[in-house]
Amino acid sequence: MTTAVTTAEAASAAAVEALEAAEEVAAVAAEHAARTDRDAVFPVEALDALRRTRLLGLLVPAEHGGPGGTLRDVVEVTERLGRADLSVAMIFAMHCQQAEALVRHAHEPLRSALLPRLAAGEVYLASVTTEEGKGGRLLTAEAGLAEQHGHLEIDRFAPVVTGGAHADGFLVTMRSPGATAGHQVSLVYADREQLHITGDGDWQPLGMRASHSVPLRLTGSVPGHQVVGEHGEFSRIAGGIFAPYAHLGWSAAWLGTAAGALSRVLRLLRAPDGRGRFDIGSELLLTRLSRARQRLDTVHALLRHTLAMVEEGTELHTPSGQLLLNSLKITAAEQCHDAVDDLVTAVGLRHGYLKDSPTRLEQALRDLRSAALNYSNDRLHLADGRLALRDTGVRLV
Repeated sequence: MTTAVTTAEAASAAAVEALEAAEEVAAVAAEHAARTDRDAVFPVEALDALRRTRLLGLLVPAEHGGPGGTLRDVVEVTERLGRADLSVAMIFAMHCQQAEALVRHAHEPLRSALLPRLAAGEVYLASVTTEEGKGGRLLTAEAGLAEQHGHLEIDRFAPVVTGGAHADGFLVTMRSPGATAGHQVSLVYADREQLHITGDGDWQPLGMRASHSVPLRLTGSVPGHQVVGEHGEFSRIAGGIFAPYAHLGWSAAWLGTAAGALSRVLRLLRAPDGRGRFDIGSELLLTRLSRARQRLDTVHALLRHTLAMVEEGTELHTPSGQLLLNSLKITAAEQCHDAVDDLVTAVGLRHGYLKDSPTRLEQALRDLRSAALNYSNDRLHLADGRLALRDTGVRLV
């Protein structure tokens, strides 16, 4: 007698498989992390592993050949990848944000043509939302879509496109055809073979060097059915997918990186030669370790609480819900960086500041410095101040 597999059992099995795949990708990422950071090159070996394990298709539903993974799976996998290489974790999290937009909002025939390719690991997605002249404002666009004979004409420059030189497809924000205001924004999918792509500039940042977030110009023409969602309604996709997936995914990546750093420090301290080099009874050392762990536990608790709220979906569009989501991003950005900074002080110059230390604290600190700048914490604080004024009862969710 056979028993039908329940939806919950299938989801649990998919989650286990995703974490096993994440271990494989993390091992590849760790092997190449020093080189990709040193040379500021995209982690092609890790991307190949993401394709091979089909983690690129994690969110694709079963009817299109995917495992039907969830946002919780994305968070778990991203955190694990972050322990190996923050650039790889962010690349994966941002890809999943784009993938979810297609899963929920792609129209036919794009949906049936693209999702099976995504499930098979054939399509790595890049996001084209940055634009000169608008700062970090996601919900506005300067460049306009032209509509001719059922096709959409794309001519778009973006100063930052993470992994764009290696992407197989792009989700691009532009003003809708005939738009009269900058907030009338459409989201369009374009396959690499539908575009002419030119680079414009070098990528030599302080940290996140393997993310290879170079400027690109995209020009080309795509069929009208490749608009994702409805024309002029990108704000709905941004509020329901882009914001929560970004803040949860980024925070998981930052937490993974800080947790990986702490783990490497603890292994160093407890190793036989480490015990001879460090005074593990030092009150200063123990206090720094305590503070670092406290910071990570705080971020972990806030991440899990916010994830549960987003999964329920009932509070997401309220001031309280938006405040919590933004608070997660701000807190994770600050506390994960500060935790690694504590560890640098704890272990000193040799193992906290130099590139060749097995703790890799130097790279972790540089990478995590980007967290507060990646959609600026200052910008979010301004938005949160306005939201706080609307929540006079201080309703905590």
